[in-house]
Amino acid sequence: MKPIKIRTNDPISLDADCLILLRPEEEKPGKSLKEIDRKLNGAVSGIYKSKRFEGKANQALWLETLGSIKAKAVLLVGIGPSEDVSVEKLRQAGASSSRLAEKNKSATVAFVNQIERKKGESRLSDESCARAIAEGALLGLYRFEEYKSKDKKSKNQNDRLENISILTEAAKQAAVRKGVQKAEKTVSAVFTARDLAAHPGNKATPSFLAQTARKIARTHQFSCKALGPKEMAKLGMGALLGVSQGSKEPPALIVMEYKGGPKKQAPIAIVGKGITFDTGGISLKPSAGMGEMKMDMSGGAATIGALQAVASLKLPINVVGLVPAAENMPGGAAIKPGDILNSMSGKSIEVLNTDAEGRLALADALSYSARFKPSAVIDLATLTGACVVALGHQAAAVIGNDAELIEKLTASGENSGERLWNLPLWEEHEKAVKSDIADLKNISAPNVGAGTITAAAFLKAFVNDVPWAHLDIAGVAWELDRPYIPKGPSGFGVRLLLDYLENSTAG
Repeated sequence: MKPIKIRTNDPISLDADCLILLRPEEEKPGKSLKEIDRKLNGAVSGIYKSKRFEGKANQALWLETLGSIKAKAVLLVGIGPSEDVSVEKLRQAGASSSRLAEKNKSATVAFVNQIERKKGESRLSDESCARAIAEGALLGLYRFEEYKSKDKKSKNQNDRLENISILTEAAKQAAVRKGVQKAEKTVSAVFTARDLAAHPGNKATPSFLAQTARKIARTHQFSCKALGPKEMAKLGMGALLGVSQGSKEPPALIVMEYKGGPKKQAPIAIVGKGITFDTGGISLKPSAGMGEMKMDMSGGAATIGALQAVASLKLPINVVGLVPAAENMPGGAAIKPGDILNSMSGKSIEVLNTDAEGRLALADALSYSARFKPSAVIDLATLTGACVVALGHQAAAVIGNDAELIEKLTASGENSGERLWNLPLWEEHEKAVKSDIADLKNISAPNVGAGTITAAAFLKAFVNDVPWAHLDIAGVAWELDRPYIPKGPSGFGVRLLLDYLENSTAG
């Protein structure tokens, strides 16, 4: 995809395959449509009159111009009531537009950047509107085709949308350009996360994750290292090492440090689960659907993507990213139900189910994060099937020990469209993961229920008193029903974390 161009052309005279207008709900064409309607001999007003198009959210109508204007087609996409227009609705409309234009073989499209509102309605800034539209348009065009043979690949062929423009007034050009540039860097980071999750387990090993993180760090000028088994053993990381025992692939603890803020500013730590393939270990998963377990490192992928986004945007903040990466395999040396592991924190863990491995890997990474003396710790992981039962595929769960942190993350979830729902964490949940023969056990008794919450209760034991939030992204890491998330990995968490970190710098 080529960079999005910012133009000040008259829409009527612009030569493009498709001219796109995002429209609020209205009974007849608004002012920016009137000239186009006149050129098309009233075709647009006729469409409104027949109610074939009303501007409802993501409603779309394709209209061939037959030479009446320079653009070959006009695409109208609804954004709902003007008083309810949000960045998320613009993001979805941008994605619906680009996907439909590509489906109709358009190679060049132009968005008309005029979001009409009634007098007195609150306005989104020109920058935020442009950023949302550009984000959606680019995110919706994602395809992962690395493993297709050349004759099966679609990119660089005529069915790809390659050129996007945004038309705006000269006075708004600088703000629109700023929003678009932010969108392009954000989308690049999301694509990094999506690509990592899309790769199969025989490619995206712990070593591959570490290599990718190093490459990104070099490109965007932040530090990155990966601890290997010997270094982990010296640190006493028996939980993370235990997860990888059954695999021939060595584990890695990826450590990324971005220093964009003052030297004495405490960093925000992001910890992402990086289980590159999860068989369940000795507690083997059913074979149906196991292929999707290549994406059990989606939390780690989002962490790498988030560091890329923060660094490429040069945010004035300090951020640490940690990814405990390992395979969970049922080899001859694999941990067994009933085994006891000693974690970096000094706490012993009774392993009652080897398929509850993500929390073991996270436990040591959370303990390691303490050496950076962070102001807050956020972990994200495809941790529990129970989260999918509780929330489906519409939101991730957020659980933590700090109401203010949870509130800010939830607000960022609304802004980014990566929604969170707060679940409680009570003393009873923490008691449920106490072991009779060790300090903790990695699953609670079957009659306790609340699997998502008890998993978080286990993690809390390795955080101490720092503000902490756990995001269970099991239901939202793959194939969401969103216009800007095509089939496959979602990259969930990159934009949410970026919004939170941007607001942290502003605050």
